[in-house]
Amino acid sequence: MSKTLVAAGACALALSFAAPAFAQHPPTRVGMLTCDTGPRVGLVLGSRQRMNCVFRMNKTGRHYRYTGEITRIGLDLGITGGGRLAWAVWAPTSHVGAGALRGTYVGASGSASVGLGLGANVLVGGSNRTISLQPASVEGQVGINLALGVAGLKLR
Repeated sequence: MSKTLVAAGACALALSFAAPAFAQHPPTRVGMLTCDTGPRVGLVLGSRQRMNCVFRMNKTGRHYRYTGEITRIGLDLGITGGGRLAWAVWAPTSHVGAGALRGTYVGASGSASVGLGLGANVLVGGSNRTISLQPASVEGQVGINLALGVAGLKLR
């Protein structure tokens, strides 16, 4: 129970960092980030997955490629064969160019699967914590897995 409270507190703290990022300018939905993930083995206290991502801008339709890694800390049990995550990308301005999503993101994460499964990740970060990947990613995966905790995402 105490691990659950620690994870919930860490999620609340991570999401509280989002407030200063959007206090000055209301965010604009600038596009969609889609990432393909490799297999994952949950190690009870966490996991790590490499990703190949594409950001598609709403305004111009241009595509920008990123590589990344998502780590989860908290309860993570099981094995998945990889999958796809998709986030709506929000920024303080609609002028988002190549490399704008590079950086570190943090937030809450949860997923479950028996055969086919779904998950959600709410993350804030990027350039001076001004980019938000939300309201929640949609994660499709195949395997047997239960995960709940804090997620960190690094995009390069």
